[in-house]
Amino acid sequence: MSHFIVLLRGINVGGNNLLPMKQLSELLVLMGCSGVNTYIQSGNVSLFHPSQSADNVASDIANNIMSKFGFTIRVMAFTFETFHQLANANPFKHAEREPKTLHLYFLEETPPSPDLQSLQAVKAESESFALLGTVLYLHAPDGIGRSMLTAKIERCLGVATTARNWNTVSKLLSFVENQ
Repeated sequence: MSHFIVLLRGINVGGNNLLPMKQLSELLVLMGCSGVNTYIQSGNVSLFHPSQSADNVASDIANNIMSKFGFTIRVMAFTFETFHQLANANPFKHAEREPKTLHLYFLEETPPSPDLQSLQAVKAESESFALLGTVLYLHAPDGIGRSMLTAKIERCLGVATTARNWNTVSKLLSFVENQ
């Protein structure tokens, strides 16, 4: 069994794709996963899965959610080692002290031709971002809700994303480190 961090995109938002974490945990156990831990209602999971492949884990979970709950969502899975490396690559270490200001946008794949100039044009003076492989790191000290950049990230990158703040990333790392 390999340890994975799984991020579900688009559940429990605006009354759509409702999936209580208890029901998700039960489904994951029925699928053969163990050590299932969820964090908040937005689809953050630490688990052990029989597969060695993050892509297989993601598609397995997405397919089972579709079969059981009747809706399709994007699922991104990372081995613990990969997730840990992505967190450690954060170029805004100083922002970790204010975890609500630091956001990691996990990308489904490396963008083939990201439009970073358009993102640069709309970012606030106080904001900083960096695209490193399959993660866009965003430091928004004035708050994510005020950022003009967030609404354009996915379109400018040209790939699907799911964002987590540093609190969530840290909590998922702690699940892994405590097992």
